[in-house]
Amino acid sequence: MDSQNEKILNIFRETKALMEGHFILRSGLHSGHFFQCARVCEHLDRVEELVQMLVKKLNPADYDAVLAPAMGGLVLGQEVARQMRKRFIFAEKADGKLVLRRNFKMAKGERFLIVEDVITRGGRVDECIEIIRQNGGEPAGVAVLVDRSAGKAKFPVKCVSLLEFSFPTYEPDKIPPELAKIPAEHPGS
Repeated sequence: MDSQNEKILNIFRETKALMEGHFILRSGLHSGHFFQCARVCEHLDRVEELVQMLVKKLNPADYDAVLAPAMGGLVLGQEVARQMRKRFIFAEKADGKLVLRRNFKMAKGERFLIVEDVITRGGRVDECIEIIRQNGGEPAGVAVLVDRSAGKAKFPVKCVSLLEFSFPTYEPDKIPPELAKIPAEHPGS
């Protein structure tokens, strides 16, 4: 593991954002590890540090604005937008799906960077891409702190991750016995 990845993992460990146990992910998959990025977001100096590393992988000129899904992407999306000097809006859940509210608008052709904390399958990113298209904007890229899919989640735009890390995940009917012995938690996303 390179020194930057070790530094990133240490930030997650120090802030108690990398958890071990038995977790049911938003995707419905089970895992012995969970990235609770909200714990990192308790420490804005660490958020700033992580986002600086992420923004170095992006070209701010490629984007006009930043869109993040609530809740996980809120703090990170706002910090990415601040560091890139871009407008920031967010999507939030209503009736079980992400939508734009609060009178947020998108200009025709406005190029959006979608910022998310963690992806496993990328469902919330896909929802954000659809929101942008439905509102006349242009999905121009995705930036995530942690790509749990190790690059397997695919989008119609370029995806940049700070950390690609694939802890094993399991379908609900294929949980290994050692993990099944631990009570499952829904830690929230």
